[in-house]
Amino acid sequence: MATVGEICGVLREIAPLELAESWDNVGLLLGDESAEVRRLMTCLTLTEDVAAEAIEGAVELVVSHHPIFFRPVKRLTSGDAEGRTVLSLLRGGVAVYSAHTAFDSAPAGINQQLAGLLELSGIRVLRVLAGVGAGGGRFGELRESVGVREFAKRVGAVLGASGVQVVSGGRAVRRVGVACGAAAEYMRDAVACGCDTLVTGEARFHAALEARSLGINLILVGHYASERGGVEDLARQLGVRLAGVECFASRRESDPLFCADVGEAE
Repeated sequence: MATVGEICGVLREIAPLELAESWDNVGLLLGDESAEVRRLMTCLTLTEDVAAEAIEGAVELVVSHHPIFFRPVKRLTSGDAEGRTVLSLLRGGVAVYSAHTAFDSAPAGINQQLAGLLELSGIRVLRVLAGVGAGGGRFGELRESVGVREFAKRVGAVLGASGVQVVSGGRAVRRVGVACGAAAEYMRDAVACGCDTLVTGEARFHAALEARSLGINLILVGHYASERGGVEDLARQLGVRLAGVECFASRRESDPLFCADVGEAE
């Protein structure tokens, strides 16, 4: 068994908070550091149903990738989903920690995991943070060049994506950048690092147009598919390091998006 504060220390070792983006809200966001933890659950996003899962399962600490209180909170009531979620967690005595972009950029964080899953070699940081040495995104090389459509199918299969969107930059795939979540902002970093392809979760329409004009392939696997595996791996990492604490990823969480065959009637 460990306390919330002790587990926060382990989480800071896994994902140092100085790696987080300046706009992010990371660390212990709800709860008492002195409280004891026997059960810990990780999740991508703390929705009402995931919070209910934590309470029903007697979880004392949720490590949510996406932070609660992402924007300034002026009131906390049952009148909206976040308010209901937080109030239920408070009543249930559940603490909440978020590492978010710190875990994205951590040495063994989500982007490093993605690069490994895609079997990239010579993996390096895509955007180095000044004074830290680490940073956001990763890039590396495939063993051999492959067509963009074939590579997109491979990425989708590896990540269990329900669908993959592709912008063709007119080039074969060999040097690949990865940046989880909504990270088309890393496109120019990828170009500067000589990448012909960037894999991310989602992007706006104008980012897709920019990719085409820059001549870089853009592969969009979905926000959930790009990050859920990292959440599951974090539960495994914590389970190894925390004796006497049962650590698991939410079993109720699912991707809110799915691909429909518009050619078929219901």
